[in-house]
Amino acid sequence: MKIKEVKFVRGAGGWSSLPGEGLPEVAFIGRSNVGKSSLLNMLVGRRSIARISGTPGKTQEFNFYLVNERFYLVDLPGFGYAKVSRTQRERWQRFIGRYLLERASLRLIFHLIDSRHPPTALDKEVMALTRESEAPYVILLTKTDKLSANRRSRHVAAVKRALAEAGREAPVVLTSAKDQRGREEVLQWIEDLVG
Repeated sequence: MKIKEVKFVRGAGGWSSLPGEGLPEVAFIGRSNVGKSSLLNMLVGRRSIARISGTPGKTQEFNFYLVNERFYLVDLPGFGYAKVSRTQRERWQRFIGRYLLERASLRLIFHLIDSRHPPTALDKEVMALTRESEAPYVILLTKTDKLSANRRSRHVAAVKRALAEAGREAPVVLTSAKDQRGREEVLQWIEDLVG
């Protein structure tokens, strides 16, 4: 897939501000600072279409990026240790849950997990929650350039164990925004599912 054009369309802070249903959507979910924005930038071949920050929880809305006038990439708010109120975190989690389970335009869910750490309790919740979604689910291990081949293998095994505990299977793709590892595989998933 060639990315010819990408533009930020809107940030949605609630269900009523989501774009109208129609174009397929590909969601990126993961804990705060997992590297969602960096990975999105790498995928679309732009430096700063998605804003990158060292501050956890910088993405505070569902950010919709229109690609090739054909589909949206959707950057969901990071979950976990973002410096926001508990009430705000709970509101995000309800919104994210509803989006993953009820959004008819959702065609694919990419769940990003930092390859340097085992899946967190919240990662395991996402694994369990997405069982109920009709959209295919793929795990992207981020920042794999920072690990040896041996450690990468161990982390893939840890993710597969966590998936099994959640009663599911899913493809696991090794990615790196730094060396573009996994880019073609991720774009192929998108191409196959958004047509």
